[in-house]
Amino acid sequence: MSQSATRLPIHSHSFLAESHERNERRTWAVILLCGAMMIAEIVGGLLFGSIALVADGLHMSTHAGALLLAALAYTYARRHAEDPRFTFGTGKLGDLAGFTSAIILVMIALLIGYEAISRLFEPVPIHFSEAIPIAAVGLVVNVASAWLLGGGHQGASHHHGHAVHHDHDHGHAHAHAHAHAHGHHHGHHGHVSRDNNMRAAAVHVIADAAVSVFVIVGLVLARAFGWLWMDPVVGIVGALVIVSWSYGLIRDTGAILLDMNPDHALAAQLRRIIEEDGDQLADVHLWRLGPGHLGAIISVATTRARTAADYRARLAGFPSLSHLTVEVHRIDVST
Repeated sequence: MSQSATRLPIHSHSFLAESHERNERRTWAVILLCGAMMIAEIVGGLLFGSIALVADGLHMSTHAGALLLAALAYTYARRHAEDPRFTFGTGKLGDLAGFTSAIILVMIALLIGYEAISRLFEPVPIHFSEAIPIAAVGLVVNVASAWLLGGGHQGASHHHGHAVHHDHDHGHAHAHAHAHAHGHHHGHHGHVSRDNNMRAAAVHVIADAAVSVFVIVGLVLARAFGWLWMDPVVGIVGALVIVSWSYGLIRDTGAILLDMNPDHALAAQLRRIIEEDGDQLADVHLWRLGPGHLGAIISVATTRARTAADYRARLAGFPSLSHLTVEVHRIDVST
């Protein structure tokens, strides 16, 4: 048995989403909005003697801090995208920031839940005329923040000129024919192209907006019917909603950070294409490098005189394969 491997041409290891810089700008804009609101609430609360206003300002600071984490992750990933110290680029930095942000969200939810349960057993006086307007203003700020972040969910770049190299145009046609024959569409699957850093930032502001809605409803019902228990009950509901969203974010980002297979359907398609004329896919590793970018290492056993370039040409119709390494094991059947 003989073995051969073809070296890939040197190419960029920048595996960031096409929308990376746009998302970065949007996140900084939301930080400025939340920061201004936070300062206004704290200063106003101190000037007018409103503890509730100061408390809401401090609450806003936790979200501003989480958003700052997202913004710094965008900036660092962009500035170090070509840093050779990062073997596969900085595309996963957003997932790391999203994972950390989700942990912060869980801690916030636990604090909200603890406070709500405490108030359920030991009700405290509620200053409705002060609390309801503050919750309404907080809702407006969070809706505005969600609107600013709303444009950041476009898919990642569909242009991966460095992903695979072939010398002739018929290589493209052959690869595309293979891809379509096996039902593969050139658009990325949502979970592959999803920007989890932007997702985490959006979850923060949307969760806060949802809590604001719950709080307003609870306060209105408590004032109208004297149901003081409604305020802590909606607090518990809000905490559970935040935990639910956080769990999904932790599960998805954790899987990426642990290099779990991000697309089992794609892995199966790769196997079908490689093995359709008798070759054997001896080993395959598939993982996410960044939003819309996948890395793959495949090992092929064949009795034919084929090179790694032949198999890369076959798989060129999969645009999400941004970094493909192919190893070919030649099996000698003459002995």
